[in-house]
Amino acid sequence: MRNREELHELLVHAGLTVVEDVRPGSLFPPEAGWRIARGIAAPSGAAREALDAVWWRRLKGADGEFLVAVLGYRIGGNDSWWTRVRYVGCGAPELTGNLGFLALSLDGQVLLAQVPGAGGPHFTALDRLPERLEEAADAAGRETDVERAEVWAAVPGRPTWPVHWAEAIGSNPAAPDELLIRLLDVADGFLHGCDRPAVLDAAVAHPDPRVRSRPADTFQPKLTSDQWVCLVRAEPSSSRRVLWAEHACAWGVELPVDLYDELLAGPSRAQAAELAGLPAHQLPSLVADADPRVRAVGCARWDELAAPLRERLLADTDDVVRTAALLAQHTSVPMSREVFTALPAPRRALEQCRLAPELEAELVRDRDAEVRRALAVNPWLGAHGVAVLAQDPDDDIRSVVALRPGLTEEQRAAVRYDFDPTLPSRTVPWIESLHGDTDAMRRLAVSSHPLIRRSVARARHLPSDVVERLSRDEDRTVRLFLAESCDDAPAEMLLEVWRWWDGSLSHPGRPRSHPNFPRTGLLRYVGDPVGRMRRLALDDPESTPADVARLVRDPEAEVRRRAAEDPRLSPADAVRLLNDPVDYVRGTAIRNPQIPARVLAGLLHDRATAGAAVTNPAIPIPVLHRILAAAGDA
Repeated sequence: MRNREELHELLVHAGLTVVEDVRPGSLFPPEAGWRIARGIAAPSGAAREALDAVWWRRLKGADGEFLVAVLGYRIGGNDSWWTRVRYVGCGAPELTGNLGFLALSLDGQVLLAQVPGAGGPHFTALDRLPERLEEAADAAGRETDVERAEVWAAVPGRPTWPVHWAEAIGSNPAAPDELLIRLLDVADGFLHGCDRPAVLDAAVAHPDPRVRSRPADTFQPKLTSDQWVCLVRAEPSSSRRVLWAEHACAWGVELPVDLYDELLAGPSRAQAAELAGLPAHQLPSLVADADPRVRAVGCARWDELAAPLRERLLADTDDVVRTAALLAQHTSVPMSREVFTALPAPRRALEQCRLAPELEAELVRDRDAEVRRALAVNPWLGAHGVAVLAQDPDDDIRSVVALRPGLTEEQRAAVRYDFDPTLPSRTVPWIESLHGDTDAMRRLAVSSHPLIRRSVARARHLPSDVVERLSRDEDRTVRLFLAESCDDAPAEMLLEVWRWWDGSLSHPGRPRSHPNFPRTGLLRYVGDPVGRMRRLALDDPESTPADVARLVRDPEAEVRRRAAEDPRLSPADAVRLLNDPVDYVRGTAIRNPQIPARVLAGLLHDRATAGAAVTNPAIPIPVLHRILAAAGDA
């Protein structure tokens, strides 16, 4: 693809004056124009002769301006923009030749196009374009069963099918397991989003190690414990075997004891020693290991070590191991000034060790703010140290102290902390650990600190009085988190949140997909002035195909997208939406099974749309098999 500068140079060379690059606005984009020029869902009766000067005069506005796109050229990486140009010549611009081009009048009434082909260039000239497109959509929507069968009998109709098009079959909800298992031998990228147990079974047992590793590479959340164990055992690389084990543990998989033994016996023993859930019977061997990295890992399990093993680590000849042992020991035994002073790098001790009272009293008043900041997160800091840091001159330090778990809410309210409600926030870990404690949730739900209340709102279940309180919270992020995370969130609040929020990456369907979200009475929003409320109308069981047709013509793109995904969409409206100015509306329409077969077959052979079109569940299964076979032969 060539860029804007090259396009402008070409247009100037053709005798055109570039005015500006523009979005399609209310007109269709070049992507749809190419489909019309190729005859996909296009009006019949288009002129197929050379584009003479008469056509160009009809195309130009009063000041000689029109829109143009040239095949192979993008504007800023986007192929859905037009370039507005001016032509004052008498004949035709010098755009003809081997190049493909589209030219559209500013009012969208006249389209001229040239598309290269094996038998020479293909010309299209159309006037009264909006009217003709409406007629073409209506005609396509009247497709008969016989016509549909004839279309599918001829697909794919090409000797080969590019693999990167066929791979999208993995996202077709109608594709059977056996087809996806065959797809593993052609392209396995679809496994990232795959949730089919049989397909994942086939993937983890596949003879090709690249296919087997794909689910682990993509951190596949749908793998079962048995599938994870199978992956780990089958991986020939020792380092990758441990990596897959780490992934499995991160998903809560309990690895068999013998698998831990096997991993520890391999070349990547140091990495395997850090695995979560390592059996306690392995600890003595870690402490006695010749590799200091392995011995240092043993210090992390200090509470499980027998006294002789602890003494051995404290007397280790390696500085790193010995320091790790000292730090582990002083999570229960206060660290003296002498020990602290001897540490090569004291920051970890400041953050995680118990300190002797006199040492702590000195350090909380240290001139170095970094020292005080490290102490502010220390879970063993005494009440006196907390009180001193709560009055620290550094805003960041006071803000950390304000989130400590040991404070009463009265003490927390007395801390002058900084808080920016517009910044992203995460759940405070110690509050998350209390989500099952109803008394703690009641106590924390009335906190003056928004991050505390936000963290409470992230609980899966909460007492009804806490839910009622948080659903009225002045901080709207508290209400948002309640809508996203809490299964007890009330319907009225969910509807209120929907007015300004429609999902995040971590909670893409909420609040609309929340089990308590209203499902009836939504049709009253079909004429609401707020677009996101109009989107709800089609969720109402009382809505009709006529309501879908109404929203197909909505001025807001998100509303049209909602109509485009509706199973009651008419075939004619599905075709109309293929010319929508907004790409995600067109993409949604392409996936709707109401698209007529003849149009869908054309989309399957269009480079710009094939990947989306092959995910359409209306494609017959035998056709998907033929497409896959064609890709395998490529």
